[in-house]
Amino acid sequence: QVQLVESGGGLVQAGGSLRLSCAASGRTFRDYAMGWFRQAPGKEREFVAAISRSGDSTYYADSVKGRFTISRDNAKNTVHLQMNNLKPEDTAVYSCAARYWGLAGTANEYNYWGQGTQVTVSS
Repeated sequence: QVQLVESGGGLVQAGGSLRLSCAASGRTFRDYAMGWFRQAPGKEREFVAAISRSGDSTYYADSVKGRFTISRDNAKNTVHLQMNNLKPEDTAVYSCAARYWGLAGTANEYNYWGQGTQVTVSS
């Protein structure tokens, strides 16, 4: 059982930056790969980024490569998403997710989800 709580969303101008955080509960946090997904109004959920258990491997959607960075601190049970050079099309609710053992880029492969945090990018 893993509980996830996101924070750090907000309103930012195009070209600006935000850093999202995900706080995870549980003694076995190190056994889970972590991912970030987003969903805009009227659109399907979209994969953003994922990170392996140790943090040695990362995986990004083509739309965010070079702009977003995922990281984790297993000592603090936290995962972060640094978002730079934000664009209006990045506007969405961003959710943190956990998957036992191996990382994945498909939403239905993840076991646990946070409630999400709103990111709005103005033009």
